[in-house]
Amino acid sequence: MEHKAASFTACSRLVLICFIGLKAAEPSADGGGWSLDSDVSLQDEGLCNIDVLDGSSLSHQQFIQRYAFSRPVILRGLTDNTRFRSSCSRSSLLEQYGDRRVRLSTANTYSYRKVDVPLQEYVDVWLRPQSADVLGSGPGSGVPFHWHGPGFSEVIYGRKRWFLYPPDKEPHFHPNRSTLSWVTETYPHLPEAEAPLECTVSPGEVLYFPDRWWHATLNLDTSVFISTFLG
Repeated sequence: MEHKAASFTACSRLVLICFIGLKAAEPSADGGGWSLDSDVSLQDEGLCNIDVLDGSSLSHQQFIQRYAFSRPVILRGLTDNTRFRSSCSRSSLLEQYGDRRVRLSTANTYSYRKVDVPLQEYVDVWLRPQSADVLGSGPGSGVPFHWHGPGFSEVIYGRKRWFLYPPDKEPHFHPNRSTLSWVTETYPHLPEAEAPLECTVSPGEVLYFPDRWWHATLNLDTSVFISTFLG
């Protein structure tokens, strides 16, 4: 366990250093150009039963002892990076990378077909709200339940709702259905004992989740985010 903690300490220090270059400033009114008048936005942020802390109130040692191996936590105000946030705006990304090709696939478990399109085409054609019967990549989209190693996820623009379960509590979900379907069809009928840990993460907030924790996401708006995985 000591070796594991030592290894995690080294990795987490590296990630915390990296986040100095990734952290967003306070959200701007225009949402970086990603929130359009025609956008569908999901208003229900749900409850938040995950610890939300100011980054300055948690030391590295406290993070290791309280959260690194046991439960998720949301951190606010880690640092400021207005320039990086600006570079993630719609206009900046399209100006610099609009002709670059990006790879698209569904986020569902049984997803094998990949499509490569220019970023400009993705934004103009594919970036649209998702409904129960139409796949999209804007509001209503998200990643169904899955697990992997520990990681951090930071929202740059928009809001992202998270649902999490510990490794020994596998959630009931269809592996080839969307998170939106799970939220509308399964989530409202869950008994209290099967309820997830959950919270909506907003710009300027970073969620940490431990190793092998089940998690799913639901984009409430068109969102831009960064995930950093450890291990």
